[in-house]
Amino acid sequence: MRGASADSQVRLVESLEQAVAAGADGSRLADDLFGVASLLRTQPSLRRVLTDVSLPADAKARLVAQVFGTKLDEHSLRIVTDAAGRRWAGTRDLGDALEHLGVIAVVKAAEQVGEGDRLEDDLFAFGRLVTENPGLRDALSDPSRSSEDKRLLVRGLLEGRVSDAGMRLAEQSTSGFHRTVAVALDSYQKIAGEQRQRLVALVHVARPLRAEESDRLVRTLSEQYGRPVHLNEVVDRGVIGGVRVEIGDDVIDGTVAGRLDDARRRLAG
Repeated sequence: MRGASADSQVRLVESLEQAVAAGADGSRLADDLFGVASLLRTQPSLRRVLTDVSLPADAKARLVAQVFGTKLDEHSLRIVTDAAGRRWAGTRDLGDALEHLGVIAVVKAAEQVGEGDRLEDDLFAFGRLVTENPGLRDALSDPSRSSEDKRLLVRGLLEGRVSDAGMRLAEQSTSGFHRTVAVALDSYQKIAGEQRQRLVALVHVARPLRAEESDRLVRTLSEQYGRPVHLNEVVDRGVIGGVRVEIGDDVIDGTVAGRLDDARRRLAG
């Protein structure tokens, strides 16, 4: 988001964090915010009214209370009312911001029960499953299938294999807020990393790392970047040996193939 929308989203994130700190249930907040965002996405007239800069904030607050007052938790209602009273550069930005807040609420809920790491692992694993299975990817992007049908497909695949938070975001990824499910999951991973103040490292290996190897790599990267690091591991047939790490915009290639390529370039030069 840009301009007024970006500023409004920052302020709303602060409001959400205050609500969670005051005891709000992150899971309930997420469900409420996702629900409002979904309704706004399908009701352009409501979306236009709530983002109309010519309408006073108190008029929008009354409309929010009329439409959502009996359906939302008090913390959720306060956040949605606050959101409707802020400025948005585009009519779609309000719903997108509420979905963003919902993802943060899921991350907060996972941390409340000590499952922040598991949530990040769940998002990465489901993202890989979607990316590596064209049939699944096509089914989840098929416009002829309803959102509910896609959610049921996701639930059938992941039931009992992921955390509650992981399931909630896996289902949300099918809602259509993002171009594809894979893009949605990538966005959710970034939000989780930002909220947990951690960097995410994608590690390509020839074989799964042993626990001590993984721990050593985490310590090394954390010391190098001055922040905690979460590893996402990919077994890559193109890796002969060693590891290739992608972290932010940096690529650290310690693979055998990488060293051979470097040697060839040096000889050619």
